[in-house]
Amino acid sequence: MVDAVLAAGHAVAALDRDIAGLPAHDRLHPILADLATEAGCRDGVAAAVARFGRIDAVVNNAGIGVSSLRPDAETRLPAIEELDAATWDRFFAINVRAPMLLVREALPMMRAAGWGRVVNNTTSFRTMLRVLPYGATKAALEAASAVWAQELAGSGITVNVLIPGGPTDTPFIGAESGWAREAMLRPAIMGPPLAWLLSDAAAGVTGQRIIAARWTGDPSAPGTMRAIGWPELGADAVWLQGGR
Repeated sequence: MVDAVLAAGHAVAALDRDIAGLPAHDRLHPILADLATEAGCRDGVAAAVARFGRIDAVVNNAGIGVSSLRPDAETRLPAIEELDAATWDRFFAINVRAPMLLVREALPMMRAAGWGRVVNNTTSFRTMLRVLPYGATKAALEAASAVWAQELAGSGITVNVLIPGGPTDTPFIGAESGWAREAMLRPAIMGPPLAWLLSDAAAGVTGQRIIAARWTGDPSAPGTMRAIGWPELGADAVWLQGGR
């Protein structure tokens, strides 16, 4: 994702717990930050602003998955008995709270410019309904993304969701997961749709989710893009009328 954004001509402040794996580039500013903490989010944004003067886009790709719980948790899914309060809180701190804090810190600059991009990495609906605590955190971020898109409509700031479309061959999934690495999606598929979402060509696109594995370069291609979340499920709400 960083490679694609650099290739598109952007300057990138990359926040990571381990900056050694980031590519060397004159427009890349690696920032060591623990996004599980409020201070890490705040100081990370401050370091980016100190280097580049402003923030035009926030890409929330940092995350924690179930491979962090035990090596085989991707295929032998965690049971509720394994999920103590500390584990639950850590997953939500990284996967939900950090995106909120980073967007909150950057938003005044985007509002002042009348231009901005927020791209959140969630997951498939299937995973949301099957894998705890990871799926619950991504469902929360999906919901937040839909709310932010509505709140910021007309401001010049877009909010969209980007997902790979399945298990992806990165260290996020442990070596002992049970998944065949050669069958996984390649992480590079995330690059082209991200670069497009950050471009002027995507100025009118907000409140959408893109599946990177289906990206052909044509955002209008069937199955590529749909509304964030599943808004059709909103029909199950029954609103009180007539004061009753």
